[in-house]
Amino acid sequence: MKKFMRVALVFTLVLSMALAGCGGDANNGSAESDTIKIGLNYELSGGVATYGQSSVDGIKLAIEEINAAGGVLGKQVELVEVDNKSDAAEVVSVATKLMSQDGVVAVIGPATSGNFKAEEPIATQYGIPVLSGSATADDVTVGKDGVKDYVFRLCFSDSFQGTAMATYAKDKLAATKAVIVKDSSSDYAAGLAENFRATFEKNGGEIVAEEAYAQNDKDFNAILTKIKKESYDVIFLPGYYQEAGLIIKQARDLGITAPVLGADGFDSPKLTDLAGTAALNDVYYSNHYSSLDEDPAVTAFIEAFKAKFDRDPDAFNALGYDCGKFIVDAITRAGEANPEKIKEALAATEDFAGVTGSFSMDENHNPVKSIVVIKLTDGVQSSSEKVGL
Repeated sequence: MKKFMRVALVFTLVLSMALAGCGGDANNGSAESDTIKIGLNYELSGGVATYGQSSVDGIKLAIEEINAAGGVLGKQVELVEVDNKSDAAEVVSVATKLMSQDGVVAVIGPATSGNFKAEEPIATQYGIPVLSGSATADDVTVGKDGVKDYVFRLCFSDSFQGTAMATYAKDKLAATKAVIVKDSSSDYAAGLAENFRATFEKNGGEIVAEEAYAQNDKDFNAILTKIKKESYDVIFLPGYYQEAGLIIKQARDLGITAPVLGADGFDSPKLTDLAGTAALNDVYYSNHYSSLDEDPAVTAFIEAFKAKFDRDPDAFNALGYDCGKFIVDAITRAGEANPEKIKEALAATEDFAGVTGSFSMDENHNPVKSIVVIKLTDGVQSSSEKVGL
């Protein structure tokens, strides 16, 4: 009897492990549940928490609207929210739990490219589609072996941002000489800088200097004193708001008045806290959305967001909102809460209308959409312009 019980116990454990390692219907349990579970794997604490928190606020608004309208496929959507603490190892841990134990049919997030890429092997292992609204690195959806089947994004890539800002510098600011000041510890910054340089030089411009700093640096006076001696029309500053805000403030304090160009990493209310409003003039950055957009869908989103959170939404709020709507749209088109069919529906997307723009999904699981260039005056958005499809 004892031997039989030991054999039975081993069989049970093996069966449990096998079921945990399977994707699809064995994992999500949606057919028996009254809800359809979607995982949120976001940076809710740690170094880039502002991106994760903003994204999640947007997603929650979208899902509340969807559930209030009857849900999807006759069921309510249930969000399973975890905090990856802005740490890649934690991303893997919580992603594994979401996909192997929590019964989710898709996961939204993380927000940053590095953290999102850490999740991707787990998505492939369990057969669960993952979507980011803000992971912009070029290799997010395509690796050395080709397109990553279960990986999608709703934002444009770093190469597109770098190229767009170089073209904007030439066509809109008449820039012929530029300086690049980049974060040496960031793949995000490296991709932006590389594509800005290539496009700016292709357009006949000259990069007169390129300087680097490291994440969490606070004092940039040595770099700025060096570039102050150069002759240039614009500074391209690819990086995140934590350092960008300090760099812009210290540059203005040194009397550097050249326009500063950046990318979506600038988009945080903390940029103004760090730089101060007086420093944030002649600052331009590429983004996915602007509150100045008068499109009816955008204005309706802004009104709904302000009613819920009592503040104006930023681009990460808008991207999160679109992610929530987009996943549910894919589930609707899939016809059932099956991860494999949801993946196929995401890949087949055509003319999805979001507040960050309408798009179709290309063969590399990237959206084909326009970019927005925002100008700051005294720290406030004073204009926005859509650039190229």
